[in-house]
Amino acid sequence: MPQTTFDEIVEKYVEMNIAHPFREGNGRSTRIWLDLIFKKELQRIVEWNKIDKEDYLLAMERSPIWDIEIKQLLKNALVGEINSREVFMKGIDISYYYEGYTEYNIEDL
Repeated sequence: MPQTTFDEIVEKYVEMNIAHPFREGNGRSTRIWLDLIFKKELQRIVEWNKIDKEDYLLAMERSPIWDIEIKQLLKNALVGEINSREVFMKGIDISYYYEGYTEYNIEDL
């Protein structure tokens, strides 16, 4: 699948989510992959703390049938701070929050 435009990248992300190739860590792995591809192809990354957990999870659940919601959430959270290690690392931390790890509090991230 091509991955040069925003839409192509998100469509590939949805397909990777469906495949769930890992026993543990699929969501975290694919979100890291998504940021790396956005950085490489679009010179942007997702500021994950701008995306509400419940909105994200519902959008991902529906994305195989209707990907408009996840595309909109991601597009609204794209930032150009690609050289900011802090933004990227916070994205990894927030991935744990999205997956229900209780020791993570979104307000602290």
